[in-house]
Amino acid sequence: MSRTLLAREANQARLLAAYAQEFMGRSLAADIPRAVQERTKLFLMDSLACGLSAVKRNYPSLQVLQEEALAYTLAPPAPIPGYTKLPWSVPTATVLGTTAVVPLEKAVLFNCAAVRELDANGTVFGFDPRHPTDRNAGEFGHNDFYPVVLASAEAHQLDGETALKAMILHDEIRGRLCESFSLQSHRIDHVLHGGIATCAVYGALLDCTEKQIESAISLLVSHYVPWRSIRAGHQLNDSKGCSAAFTTEMAVQSVHRAALGFEGPADIFRNPASLFRVFEPQSDGQSPFDLFLADPSPTATPEDFAITNMHFKLGLYEHQSAGAVHALLALLAEEPGLQASAIRGITVAIYDPAYGIICDPAKWAPTTRQSADHSLPYILARLLVKARAAERAGQSTDHDLVGLWEDLMLTPEDYNAEALEDYATRECISQVRVEHDPALDAHYPAGIPTRVIVDLADGRQLTRTVHAPLGHAAYPDEAACLRLLTHKMKTFLDDPDTLERVQRAARLEELQLEDMHTFVADLQASIPDVNDAQEPGSV
Repeated sequence: MSRTLLAREANQARLLAAYAQEFMGRSLAADIPRAVQERTKLFLMDSLACGLSAVKRNYPSLQVLQEEALAYTLAPPAPIPGYTKLPWSVPTATVLGTTAVVPLEKAVLFNCAAVRELDANGTVFGFDPRHPTDRNAGEFGHNDFYPVVLASAEAHQLDGETALKAMILHDEIRGRLCESFSLQSHRIDHVLHGGIATCAVYGALLDCTEKQIESAISLLVSHYVPWRSIRAGHQLNDSKGCSAAFTTEMAVQSVHRAALGFEGPADIFRNPASLFRVFEPQSDGQSPFDLFLADPSPTATPEDFAITNMHFKLGLYEHQSAGAVHALLALLAEEPGLQASAIRGITVAIYDPAYGIICDPAKWAPTTRQSADHSLPYILARLLVKARAAERAGQSTDHDLVGLWEDLMLTPEDYNAEALEDYATRECISQVRVEHDPALDAHYPAGIPTRVIVDLADGRQLTRTVHAPLGHAAYPDEAACLRLLTHKMKTFLDDPDTLERVQRAARLEELQLEDMHTFVADLQASIPDVNDAQEPGSV
């Protein structure tokens, strides 16, 4: 086991800065296992496919943020007297879907929002199976932050090896923070951990000092805390999908300010008035947690890195529902002769916090895409509708689980206006019952424990229990996951040329400066320019 301890008795913000700097100085080939590199590239490709798919569909929230970013498309400013301390020219990067170059923080704002918009990219549940008793805070998180590194590579001329190393570092910091401190328990949105990681990684890429990176982290935590009010109410909306983008924009701004000499509060994790100490008071003046991070070295193993414990979404659904999705599809695929048309009811037993997130009363009548993809009743109903439609069309559902998952995979079209208003889907929602089973709680966050019982027309009941569904880090068949992930990217993008451009990330570490620039530029060119965009939300 190879790990670095940032002890609760120390200034963890300063130590985190030093860790990021040291990490970026390590050798990718010699110190980071190949399996970690390959897994990170899969998450990168998945995120890019989700982002480009969302931009292609021109959702209203993205249209607003894209217009905001494009408003900053200006000629380079003339030198300003007194600003000789600037360590760089104004950093700029490209906005997805355009050829416009804007200030880096505005490109990051839009590009991160695009990656997150569909809520279909990778996720983490804040749990390390090798340390189940002390690294189990269970905080959520998503792989929304790769655009920060890509924009940095474009703005500051980084090669592919440096970019991949920075992505691994970001996932490591964010993932370990999710294991160490639960933000949701205090009604704070999980994206703050990603913002802290952004400060550390982006600061290291800019060669900021330890003190400057510490200041950037403290500026973010002191001034820009995202509350879970964005997830409250009867219907979810644009704020939920853009939370990571807003936090990341402010993280980048905080780094820029700190690099110019702006100082934030010191020692933010032990600061008695910071959120960490206010919500979890410590009589001894310490931080509420120790932070363990991977130590890149020739003896490091894949299990040392947080990316190993992150999960893929194999379709468009809130990941807490993955156990129920797997169970229902497994019953349809593996029970001899079972037809979807014979199912008269579905009862789901699920754990908390999933019960409170995807099964609350408002989720039985979702009217927005964001609420529907966080509604377990809607997700299962939509699968059942698609399975019944396939049967009526004469398409066989009598094949293996992976094949059926491909055929019935939930896509953005399952959450458009037509699908939300579909009468058959509404009827199927009425056939779904969900209950909280406290006995399942102990199996989360190690798994996604879910029991599905289907009632058949002939009076029989069939049951399937799933703990680690397809896409979960603990699922044993990696080949099945890769097959479904490839199918997902192909289906979401619906364009072979765009898919080919995204899949160039499979050799990211080989890209030199010129190749890296071409890779990023090609991603921009892989979708229509904003001036040729579709109507908002069209598909």
